[in-house]
Amino acid sequence: MVTKSMGDGQQPRATLGSYPTPLEPMPRLARALGLGADDLWVKRDDLIGLGGGGNKVRKLEWTCGTALADGATVLVTTGAPQSNHARLTAAAGARLGIDVVLVLSGEPGSSEGGNLTLDGLFGARVVWAGDGGKEELASTARHVAGTLRDRGAVPALIPFGGSSVLGARGYVECGQELLTQAPDLACVVVALGSGGTMAGLVEALGPERVLGVHCGALDDPARVVSDLASGLSGAHCPPESLRIRHDQVGAGYPVLTEASMTALTLAARTEGMVLDPIYTGRAMAGLTAAVVSGEITPGRRTVFLHSGGLPGLFGHREALARAAEELAVDGDPLSTQG
Repeated sequence: MVTKSMGDGQQPRATLGSYPTPLEPMPRLARALGLGADDLWVKRDDLIGLGGGGNKVRKLEWTCGTALADGATVLVTTGAPQSNHARLTAAAGARLGIDVVLVLSGEPGSSEGGNLTLDGLFGARVVWAGDGGKEELASTARHVAGTLRDRGAVPALIPFGGSSVLGARGYVECGQELLTQAPDLACVVVALGSGGTMAGLVEALGPERVLGVHCGALDDPARVVSDLASGLSGAHCPPESLRIRHDQVGAGYPVLTEASMTALTLAARTEGMVLDPIYTGRAMAGLTAAVVSGEITPGRRTVFLHSGGLPGLFGHREALARAAEELAVDGDPLSTQG
């Protein structure tokens, strides 16, 4: 894929997605949550095109574009075993004709299916980094990059989740798309994972119109989003100005919460829309809680940013088991249900 120069300072960029992504109404889900039928819409970044879709594509356009412009021959990035970012980095490498090495937490066999299956299908190589924290993961990635460099390769380290000031530019553009599609939007609800998606939206829309739902991937999400948003604008974005819900983390990042399972089931049954248990399920649970608390009110346009993650559902054993239980119902399978 040919790179091109776009944006401030003629920053190199790789073309990976299809834009603008659709903005669709969710009237049945809106009514189920107690909103008006025209109050709730979904920004379909899950339909972005590359590698199963998702928000990481917008970030990778900028980080991969710079990597290629710098002569990189291999991309190195980090993540959890079911990382959507890792999967889409692998897909981007395949599209761009560049090798990819994924440094993943855990051990071989600790996870299976889902994103890992696609990582292999896209031709990525995996280095397992054990069960240390983010610093150990980053250290392993740097060591891998050094080894590749010693062997004559030109590695480019892509940051965790693709979230950097450079990658977050993709969501400044998404925010601008939204303003064109829905100039009257009052609030965008987004999963807050590694922080770049929310930061870009904050830069485009202002902090008062972005509600992030913390998913447990960061120790201090407000500080990370503040730093990224400040880097984008050149002016300080105070952490206290950000709207972040912290009530959906539950027992931890990889653990299915009851609220997430309820939310993804409701979205599936009212709109035929598939969410994942870690990110978009939590984000929808946060949206639901915001309606209950009065933070989101009827009569104002709310947009749910669907950041993708479908393969992760098929790599989450508990969520799959819970979904399968719904098929094992007693009674007449041909009876109608409300």
